[in-house]
Amino acid sequence: MPVADADGIPTRYEVTGSGPPLLMFSPGGFDSSGEAWRTVGVYRRLRLLDHLSRHYTCVTFDRRESGGSGGRLERLSWSAYARQGLGLLDHLGIDSAHVMGGCVGCSTAVQLAAEHPDRVRGAVLYSPAGGVHYRRKQHERFRTHLAFAEKHGLDEVARLARATDTGFTEDPRPGPWVRLLRADEDFASRFAATPLSRYLALAEGSARLLFDRDTVPGPEPEDLLALDVPALVVPGQDTSHAPSAARYLQECLPLAEYWNVPVAEQTEASAPARILRFLAETDRARAPGTDGAGGTDGADGAGGAQHAGATAEVRS
Repeated sequence: MPVADADGIPTRYEVTGSGPPLLMFSPGGFDSSGEAWRTVGVYRRLRLLDHLSRHYTCVTFDRRESGGSGGRLERLSWSAYARQGLGLLDHLGIDSAHVMGGCVGCSTAVQLAAEHPDRVRGAVLYSPAGGVHYRRKQHERFRTHLAFAEKHGLDEVARLARATDTGFTEDPRPGPWVRLLRADEDFASRFAATPLSRYLALAEGSARLLFDRDTVPGPEPEDLLALDVPALVVPGQDTSHAPSAARYLQECLPLAEYWNVPVAEQTEASAPARILRFLAETDRARAPGTDGAGGTDGADGAGGAQHAGATAEVRS
């Protein structure tokens, strides 16, 4: 796969399909690689990438500190993740694109939309990560890592990372930079030489910035309330993807459509078709000569692009 410089981060990416651009922020937590769209949970079952790439130019990539992408030892934030996606759009010469997030990728997708609404045509937010159990799990992971680092030192953190093949989600002890510690000797040396107090401060700050609420983390709700980017919200249904997380996005996003279908009833026949219908309606609403309000024929009860200030809940 090609590698681009995105916000100074070597970023492994893949472009598949043809048509309008769709920038896809991967699911998978701290292991958010582009392959997750084909291999992880509901995305594998629904084969979303296979279907979407028949109509859109799908840009998938490894999030920084994941897969084959690089990273930096710095305080992590949703803005930092969004800058990587923006840098990839710049590298590919894409002025504006639809964005899609899966799981934790939803937070980055809406962060990019909130900070650069002129670059985002529409947003698909599939099974957004969030909820009280999700926040508690993430903070527990950071606590486990920080306790290990404080007790054993950063040399031992780097050694443990190279001795295992698991990610931060499976074994929190090596921390969120585990894949870089394993793959990049120069990074591992710099990491081990970092003063422990400085490292603990930036890691603690990362946990606080990334997982500061029981709803979907990311932009402040006031920023979401002012966002005029159409969005399709699809709920998850477990302790990492609470239905309340999807409802929060529905509540905050003025141009949100909510696909009110439980995960077990989301099928390969229905889910890609629902996403493609939303994207096509959003494109039509933005086309020259339209009033920007969009429309729907209502034939299958699935709803369409929403008028400003309105939110739809549909089930099909």
